Amino acid sequence: MIRAALLTACGTPPTIVERPAPVPADGEVAVTVEAVPITPLDVLCASGTSYFGTPATPYVPGVQGVGRLADGTPVWFGTSAGMRSGVDGSMATIVAVPAADVVALPPGVPLILLAALGLSAVAAHAALTHAGDLAADEQVIVLGAGGVVGQAAVQLALLGGARRVIAVARSASARARAEELGAAVSVPLLPDDDVASLAERLRDAAEGPVDLVLDPVFGVPAAAALRVLRPGGRLVNLGSAAGATAPIESAVLRSGSLRMIGYTNNGLSTEQRAASLAVVAGHAAAGRLTVDHEIVPFASVADAWARQDNGTAAGRVVLAL
Repeated sequence: MIRAALLTACGTPPTIVERPAPVPADGEVAVTVEAVPITPLDVLCASGTSYFGTPATPYVPGVQGVGRLADGTPVWFGTSAGMRSGVDGSMATIVAVPAADVVALPPGVPLILLAALGLSAVAAHAALTHAGDLAADEQVIVLGAGGVVGQAAVQLALLGGARRVIAVARSASARARAEELGAAVSVPLLPDDDVASLAERLRDAAEGPVDLVLDPVFGVPAAAALRVLRPGGRLVNLGSAAGATAPIESAVLRSGSLRMIGYTNNGLSTEQRAASLAVVAGHAAAGRLTVDHEIVPFASVADAWARQDNGTAAGRVVLAL
């Protein structure tokens, strides 16, 4: 028997149950799980309101996790729990997952930290490099720098060769943390900001042309950041935390020949995802990449899930199994 977090009804937290150990089917491998993050995607899928539709219950949530194969090899793995009915996810002590969704990790990788980084860091890395074509010596604006994607993006932009990163975040603590992680300067996002006022602060913070914007928030911040891009500059959007729509003017796009690029991890091939994970894992193992995270015992999954849902968690919540 194994322990698993079982979600029995959409909109409610999962609870710990005992169930038979899974038997890997053809093309699957068994993973002994060591840590699982509770991500916004997990909560969204389990709410029954995502664009993936309402998942069939009961099911085990968790779209990713880290653990070990039978021979001790450390691995990261992904699942489609909550996105595809009939699929159980990572929140169990042992899981059976398709071998294609398992990525072997280098020795010495801190597994709990990698669980916290996970697909959020993959999104930051791939949005910067695969979608955004980050080049050496470019100046980058990271919107939403207080979140897991934003924190990872600040560091990964610099590790990828950016000469300077400008971080934008709401809270003073998030801005201070972004500067600790390498941002040259941080810019506050104020409750009454309009496009012009935020754009002016971004211009004041910039030293020379801004080449690339990493945007997990959209809304007013995205519209403001577009105004400070150099001609031919790029904005990569991978979220809408500040608004589902943005007050973007056609003249701003056309006058600067700007590029707006939409990004999702679902657009990555298995090979591309594995390549980004390898970069993230290498930086984490070397102590060059981190994000704020909170380690919670597996038995406390219901409380941890509720805090992730209501936004009171201290960084990314990681369940330690």
